[in-house]
Amino acid sequence: MQPNEITEVLNRPISRELLARDVTRLAYVAKDGTPRNVPIIFTWNGSQIVMCTSKNAPKLPALRTNPAVALTIDTEVHPPKILLVRGRAELDFVDGIPDEYLQATSTYEMTPEQRVEWEAEVRSLYHDGMVRIVVTPTWAKLIDFETTLPSAVEELVRQREERQGA
Repeated sequence: MQPNEITEVLNRPISRELLARDVTRLAYVAKDGTPRNVPIIFTWNGSQIVMCTSKNAPKLPALRTNPAVALTIDTEVHPPKILLVRGRAELDFVDGIPDEYLQATSTYEMTPEQRVEWEAEVRSLYHDGMVRIVVTPTWAKLIDFETTLPSAVEELVRQREERQGA
């Protein structure tokens, strides 16, 4: 997929809504060769998806070995809206708590007092820092079941139209 095609998909209004959500599903290949798919909070900075995790997360050795990842961001309503993204994970070990982590968790419903307590707990827990998992999209597809469909369903629709037109 060409960069301009990726940008066109990611700039669609529904894609932008999905990129403003706070949870994605990160799929990768674990060290034992089996697939994993984990929910993780994220932020979109306009060109990259940034997720943050602890420095001892089991996914990190796997991502170092095989940085190919797939992400799914979707809704829970019918018809679902689904944004699929593929890319390579770059790992950035940082001291302290990354701004992206605090930004991704800003949608959590808390009173100001709860937020202060929560941030103190986070800073205490991740005192030695975190890892930013940064994915630059190399492929993207939006499925909204109104203007775009999964490729297999698109094929079935085409076949049905051919049968009905014959």
